Amino acid sequence: MTAEEIAQIVSLCRARAGLKVAPDKTYLIESRLAPVARREGYDSIGDMLAAIRDRREEPLIWSTVEAMAGAETSFFRDREPFREFRDEIVPPLARARGGAPVKVWSAACGTGQEVYSLAMMATELADADPAIRMEFAASDLSRIALERAQSGVFNQFEVQRGLPIRQLVRYFEKDGEQWRICDELRQRVRWRRINLIAGLRQIGRFDVVFLRYALSHMTEDAQRKVMEDLTFILPGDGVLVLGTKEPVAGLADAFQPVVGRPGLYRPNPEFRAAAAA
Repeated sequence: MTAEEIAQIVSLCRARAGLKVAPDKTYLIESRLAPVARREGYDSIGDMLAAIRDRREEPLIWSTVEAMAGAETSFFRDREPFREFRDEIVPPLARARGGAPVKVWSAACGTGQEVYSLAMMATELADADPAIRMEFAASDLSRIALERAQSGVFNQFEVQRGLPIRQLVRYFEKDGEQWRICDELRQRVRWRRINLIAGLRQIGRFDVVFLRYALSHMTEDAQRKVMEDLTFILPGDGVLVLGTKEPVAGLADAFQPVVGRPGLYRPNPEFRAAAAA
């Protein structure tokens, strides 16, 4: 790839989604965009980028940007946030909501493993206490990732990454060489494509937002915008869940850490009041 082509990709990703693309990671860029070029009928990434320059076709632009936004995901990744969700986050929120559902958003859901992991936890919480009710929403920038997530179909490697055998037996059925999650869990989730930098304040209120490892792939300006918007989505007792050691610009102003719980944050009421003024 030429320096001009790489600069084009870097600029597109920053402008459209606030993504931070390292120009020296040529292998990563090529590995993600080569399948897109083939799928769209181009002989090379260069030909596809030339078409973007010449015709500015929005679907082709977004196919390129979305491919660069891909991130790793797995069931019960890191495990501790899911234990905290089950034992420490949801029970007090459920009591405070007085029977109304606790609303949970997986804000960069990828192919769905995170939100399905949360839905499994919710099912088991409801088994122990039927008064606990939850609603789930999941979003991603990538249309392809969302389609896969909505299908609820995973391969053998994906279910072996972090999914305990007990949950596999309870919530999945074998479908040829694949595993299909049960309709009960799949139908609990509302799916939506969301660009995190496009403005979040109108999407509704959520009690818990999982946004792990997505912000670290964004520019600092984009991170600050997302942090500010999230303070208007979460109530004062709501919880934002980030990666345990994820550095995020603007986080220290917009949110306060939950003491002794790395990766958990609550909105800073002073910041929200100042931002709304």
